[in-house]
Amino acid sequence: MHLGVDFGTTRTIVAHADRGNYPVVAFADAAGDVHEYFPSLVALSDGALVYGFEAVAAARQGSPYLRSVKRLLGLPSASAETPVVIGGRSFGLLSVLTGFLAALRTALGDASNIGPEFLAAKATRVVVSVPAHAQGAQRFLTLEAFRQAGFDVAGLVNEPSAAGFEYTHRQGRTLNSKRNQVLVYDLGGGTFDASLVEVAGVRHDVVGSIGLNRLGGDDFDEVLADLALAAAGRPALEERAHQQLREECREAKERISPQSKRITVEVAGQPVTVTVDEFYAAASGLVDATLEAMAPLVSSLADEVDGIGGQVAGIYLVGGGSGLPLVPRLLRERFGRRVHRSPYPAASTAIGLAIAADPASGYALADRLWRGFGVFRELDRGRAVGFDQLIDRNTALPAHGELTVTRRYRAAHNVGWYRFVEYSGVDADGEPGGDLAPFAEVRFPFDPSLQGRYVLDAVPVERWDHGPLIEECYRIDPNGIVSVRITDTDTGYSQIYGLGG
Repeated sequence: MHLGVDFGTTRTIVAHADRGNYPVVAFADAAGDVHEYFPSLVALSDGALVYGFEAVAAARQGSPYLRSVKRLLGLPSASAETPVVIGGRSFGLLSVLTGFLAALRTALGDASNIGPEFLAAKATRVVVSVPAHAQGAQRFLTLEAFRQAGFDVAGLVNEPSAAGFEYTHRQGRTLNSKRNQVLVYDLGGGTFDASLVEVAGVRHDVVGSIGLNRLGGDDFDEVLADLALAAAGRPALEERAHQQLREECREAKERISPQSKRITVEVAGQPVTVTVDEFYAAASGLVDATLEAMAPLVSSLADEVDGIGGQVAGIYLVGGGSGLPLVPRLLRERFGRRVHRSPYPAASTAIGLAIAADPASGYALADRLWRGFGVFRELDRGRAVGFDQLIDRNTALPAHGELTVTRRYRAAHNVGWYRFVEYSGVDADGEPGGDLAPFAEVRFPFDPSLQGRYVLDAVPVERWDHGPLIEECYRIDPNGIVSVRITDTDTGYSQIYGLGG
């Protein structure tokens, strides 16, 4: 069995391969109602964490809950131990993610329309996704949580790249030798991504990607909640009531159609009405922010018709957030007739992942790193620090095996102090800029007498005239995860550093 799993901010969607078709899996809740998603919700009920539809039911009964746990993965400081606080209790992020995905796996067997086939399958090939701009920690934690939950993960694909597969599968007729690129606009519940994908038959090459880690459908919900509070004359609500209001606003937002004029929600039991025009006026800045973010992908192309490059067959709108009519309206005002909205915007990524999981599809992908990787090094006997770019942003990821970058030099100090970081760009002076995330801080002993000591924090950095020959080897796997091996080639002493240990 071949599955694509899109772990979303508010909903997790699964698609599966079925003889060249890629239908979305339907899940039944406790009442027997069927949904084409599994809620990405965690609640604390009777002292234990519950997930999915069970968490929805617990939240309705007043249990404390957490929505949008995926957003915690995007924090620069995210790690397995990042605290997730629910109902005054703290849980490790990896533990919460693993529990959620284990509940999803159980639901696939016990409460889905593919249950018998899933349970009977001798092997299940699963491809999962992350935002294109996800740093290494998010990629590692996503993979590790799926594996600990019992999934056999065959690959990790950037969300807009997966949606590019779905575009080609569904809209292939729009592509030709002259217009062979697709700009995927992916507005999800908590993040925004855009990727420019070049297509040649079943081969997809990612030309470039951008993203915003804290902009998605949740932010539109918050805008509507603020308008509802203003209409009710309420400056604020206590946290529990505000959570309820956000849920009402999300549901009301998802009911908006192009013909809608008014939105009605309850604020602490009081019905209030917000006009759609008011909501759109307040929320249009969020859409403008996505257009500004993806400008480099558009401006890099020669303008021709409708404000986008001549090679672009279309801008493809996917993600649950793009279901709001305001989004395609503003994009069509800017880019004209080549804006296409997926008929299944929330499921597009999952369908693309199922295509990627299916060996019979023949689809191939050459993806890229969205983030660069570099290191701050000691200079001038430890009195200064310089930055060294090691792996450029938009480096093509290997389809198989690993990409290797090696540096060799004579050490000039007794201790090497490395501050490895991932970054979204560099300034004119070569310094990392934009979104910066720490990878690891490492002290490596160049002095043979210090090798084998694991605590070097108290050792002062000293200048050496004739240090050992040091080799740094950086390896990037097909999932975009980097590991580092530092070796003293004179003594053979070596250490490996990677996310997760």
